Amino acid sequence: MDLAVGVYRFSRAFPKEEQYVLTGQIRRAANAMPLNIAEGAGCRTDQEFAQFPGFAFRSCHEVCTAAELAARLGYTNMEAAQGVIEPAEELANMLFVFMRKLDGK
Repeated sequence: MDLAVGVYRFSRAFPKEEQYVLTGQIRRAANAMPLNIAEGAGCRTDQEFAQFPGFAFRSCHEVCTAAELAARLGYTNMEAAQGVIEPAEELANMLFVFMRKLDGK
């Protein structure tokens, strides 16, 4: 959830014309990470649960791409983008290891 809050703060600097495009997209992806993990926690079986970390994993990559795109478009600088990209990559790595463990069951 800290990453999602960071993405909201990061995306405040985006231009108003991006409110329903890149701003909305990066925020939806950031929201999807903790929400998918929470939704998966409510599953009754491991098989049912296993898909939700994958959804969160893909959202991490979406956040990274959107942050880099924002920097390339000049909406922010790359240093600020890295402040979102690095924790998203760290979370993606943790989710990847977790998914591998789930696959090994």
